[in-house]
Parts: sequence; structure tokens; C-alpha cells
Amino acid sequence: MICEKVFYPTSGDDSVHLTCYIREESPEMRSEPRDAMLVLPGGGYHVCSAREAEPIALEYMSYGINAFVLHYSVKENAVFPRPLIEAFKCVKFIKDNAERFNINPDRIFAVGFSAGGHLCACLGTFYNSTALLAEAGMTANDTRVCGTVLSYPVISAGTFAHRGSFMGILGTETPTDEELDSYSVEKHVTPDSVPAFIWHTFEDNVVPVENSLLMAKALRENSVPFEMHIFQKGVHGLALCNEITLSPHHDRFLNKEAEGWLDMSVKWMKKQ
Repeated sequence: MICEKVFYPTSGDDSVHLTCYIREESPEMRSEPRDAMLVLPGGGYHVCSAREAEPIALEYMSYGINAFVLHYSVKENAVFPRPLIEAFKCVKFIKDNAERFNINPDRIFAVGFSAGGHLCACLGTFYNSTALLAEAGMTANDTRVCGTVLSYPVISAGTFAHRGSFMGILGTETPTDEELDSYSVEKHVTPDSVPAFIWHTFEDNVVPVENSLLMAKALRENSVPFEMHIFQKGVHGLALCNEITLSPHHDRFLNKEAEGWLDMSVKWMKKQ
């Protein structure tokens, strides 16, 4: 396996970087171009969670998918659209280096968790925004992914909002309704938005399940294909749901009911 930091999408800020996890090819094995997965960890736009970074990449690698983890701008640097522009740049970087990484440039997906799920949903929804593309100096073909995997995502800035995430990306503790609406993803879904795989738990009391339900409703109303799984049991931040991403202090992230989400997402990816 090749693992290295390969790209710094924000000039002069080494904390913002893309790490690649690439399977080394061998003449003993078939080597058709692989699917790629861009991993966007959660953390409320305050940190990029380690539990939702490398372990996720390695699990997708076990399915033959080359993976990339973006540590995007957080804290005072998280004001949008900066993290989204960074995600745009990473998609373009992966596409531009498809031959180098032995991936199919038309088969790049993204997975995001919690606030990273918000960034992932924005990537799948705003990739063709004229204003954002002009700021990034890119085209929609540079920034479009094949599909998104939204894991207990922050979506809505309305009644069911995770307020901390939105205050972070808006740079204020007293945002206006217009500012909140600007990155409330369900309000911006169009027929051009990319297909999505969504999973959440009913018991999530940090990011309510209504966030996923609102996203699914918006996708359905715009005839954008999606698959959704709502598990009854499970706290927020489950990551892989198994021993690999357990906290050292408790076992609340162990959830056998929801553990199959990643396998389900891979099966969904193969249909896209």
C-alpha cells in the first residue's frame, strides 16, 4: 500500500492536506482502473475526526477502492466556501492524476460524516455553482463526483440544525436567515445534484435524523436517485460501528445493527 500526503489545497497551510491510500499493483493481479473515494471526516468544522479518516479509507481499500482523506480547514478557517473550494481542488487533483493513481476519473465518489457529511452534500450539490466555480477557477467537470455517501450528515440549518456547524462555516454566532439558508443543503438540491447513499440512526440526538430525511425528500422531489438506511439504534458519530473505531473510554460507538452500512454503500456504488 502507498500512503502519503500528496496535495495541499490551501497554499501555505500544511494542516490542510490530502492523504492518499493506494493499492500497489502487481502482475499477479488484474489492474483495471479502480474506483476512488474521497473521505471527508466530521468534527463540527472544529476538527477533522481521526475516527472518520484513515479507518474509513482503509476499509474502502479492502474493497479494492483507492481512497483519499481530506483534512480540510477548520475552526476560524472553516468559513465557507473555503472548505468546499478545498474539496473542489481535491476532486480535480484526483481526476488530473487518475493515471498515476490507477483510478477511473469518471468513478470518483465522496463520503462524509456529520459536518463532513455536510461538506460532502455541498460537494454533490454546489459542484456546478457558477459563482463558486469562478472563485475556484474550475469547471463543473473538474468538481463533479459520481456519487456521495452521507453518513449521519449535517444538512439543514432550520429547525433540526446542528447549530455549531453552521456558526462555524458562517463565521458568526448570530447568522441571518438568509445566511443560514445559503448552505442549508436541502434548499439547493436540483435535478443536476449527484446521486446519494444516506444512512443515519433514529436515536441520534446530536444531528437529528430529520437532516437525512430532508435531504432524501429534496432528492426525491428533484428526481435524483438515492438509497437511504435508517437504523433504530445508535448514537451520533458511529464511524465504522465496530472495534476499529471504538473510543478508548467507552463502547458506545459499537453498533452491530448499523455496522453493515459500508458494505451497503459499496454495493450501491457499483450500481452507479
